[in-house]
Amino acid sequence: MKKILFFMLSIYTTSTFAQEDKVSFTLYDGIFIGGYVDNGAFLNFTGPNINSTYKNSKFILGMLPSLRFKEDIGTPKNAFVTPNLGIGFTYSYKMWAVQLPLYYNAKTATQNGQWHIGLGIGLRLNEFNKKK
Repeated sequence: MKKILFFMLSIYTTSTFAQEDKVSFTLYDGIFIGGYVDNGAFLNFTGPNINSTYKNSKFILGMLPSLRFKEDIGTPKNAFVTPNLGIGFTYSYKMWAVQLPLYYNAKTATQNGQWHIGLGIGLRLNEFNKKK
């Protein structure tokens, strides 16, 4: 048992490198998007995702932590700004990004719950980290 424990600890503490033994530090990373959905606006950031990069393009399918801005007409009223979690597809080329997010509005006393698709445009922040 002690040998197995020693072996496992030595594996976890060993440094391994892929093709390059270079480590880089970035102060910021990710994408932020502003857009329109369901008669309101949103500001979101890419969260956990599955992505693929090809040259200067990046394709992302993932979760989108967001702030939604929507004026509520009914009584009682919801807050103008609400946190929300959406899912969606994002395509970015160099520093620009276009997004198709999906947000779910829960069932209320007067409406059924349903998904709403939006459209957004934004910036890919890690493009600013690249050295020319």
